[in-house]
Amino acid sequence: MSKNIIPTINISSIVRNGFKSSKSIDTINKIKKACINIGFFQITGHGISQKNIRNICSTGNKFFNSSYKNKKKLSPKKWNSKNKNIYRGYFPNDVNGKEGLDIGDLKVTKKYADITKNQYIEYLDLTKSIDKKSIKILSNYFDDIFFLGETLFKCIIKLYKKDINNSKEAFSRLKTLSTLRFNYYPNQNRPVEISKQDGVALGCETHVDSGIFTILYQDKKGGLQVQNRKNKKWYDVPFNKKALVVNTGRALEFLSKGKFKATNHRVLWNKKKRMSIPFFFEPSYDFKMSKSFLNGSATTNNALIYEKFLNQSLKKFIEYQR
Repeated sequence: MSKNIIPTINISSIVRNGFKSSKSIDTINKIKKACINIGFFQITGHGISQKNIRNICSTGNKFFNSSYKNKKKLSPKKWNSKNKNIYRGYFPNDVNGKEGLDIGDLKVTKKYADITKNQYIEYLDLTKSIDKKSIKILSNYFDDIFFLGETLFKCIIKLYKKDINNSKEAFSRLKTLSTLRFNYYPNQNRPVEISKQDGVALGCETHVDSGIFTILYQDKKGGLQVQNRKNKKWYDVPFNKKALVVNTGRALEFLSKGKFKATNHRVLWNKKKRMSIPFFFEPSYDFKMSKSFLNGSATTNNALIYEKFLNQSLKKFIEYQR
């Protein structure tokens, strides 16, 4: 469908001046409206330069265009028995029609991962496959996009008239389960799925995301579609080289008691090589997912630990059946 239902929101007032100015409050209310009505929006004025976005795209393409032998060096144990990593790393396109590279917080050291002993906190030795200059680009981008995720989450906290510093309770850099992913769609010979709703061939199945927000850069080939909650029809997410696409996830739906619902989305089968770079902004593994975090006084009674919440969410994704 050609009609665009995805609003574009300039968040520069928040990035530059914080959350208290009248313009910032107006912007926060636009984010609220988009989250409630659609669950998808595009942001400009986000503070990540076009140069940095070009660099991260080049880094991803360079990796995927390297030999399978090189890429496999980063694969989880399921595809490379020499490696100990299970959650992070490279997975081949015979899994679910696309290649992928999942990178956690680059500040996590081998020593920290060994001490933490958490199933999702893994040290990934990127130097096996990626040059130092590219690793620096990855690290800088992770820092920038994580900060952006925090900024958006603080907007939600502000809507509930809570202290924005409460975000620290949910997100701790070394504990966070946030993932920087590169999705690389090769020339697919056949679709991954045929939509049961409208018979459309898909390159990525219909799904919702697990975390608080997903912040995505999609290339100009596009293909991403979002489902309108009211009429159940599908609409294209248009390409905007200056914008990042944001969508709500299941964790935000849980914390907001269903006010900000996770939204169905999918990728069309387009038979062309394309890459997308989503950042899954996810809480710390030990964050107590209490519905009172945003609503009412803070209490952790009957709270669900995020690690368990994520574990349940990932079961539906073939690439995580490891």
